[in-house]
Amino acid sequence: MEAAINEKQNILKTVQSLPEDTSIEEAMERLYLLFKVQKGCHQADSGKAVSHAEAEKRMKKWLK
Repeated sequence: MEAAINEKQNILKTVQSLPEDTSIEEAMERLYLLFKVQKGCHQADSGKAVSHAEAEKRMKKWLK
């Protein structure tokens, strides 16, 4: 339950930090970015990350 409260607080803090003229679409994009960053951090913490060398190798294939 505490994790859900912290997550809600992060969401509220993010939304409150947006400029007054922010559109709903921009707010959703910011929240989605927050979600993806948190997901990546959790993956890295659980050992599901790749090395820098492996990332470079994968990027070379994508950028051909």
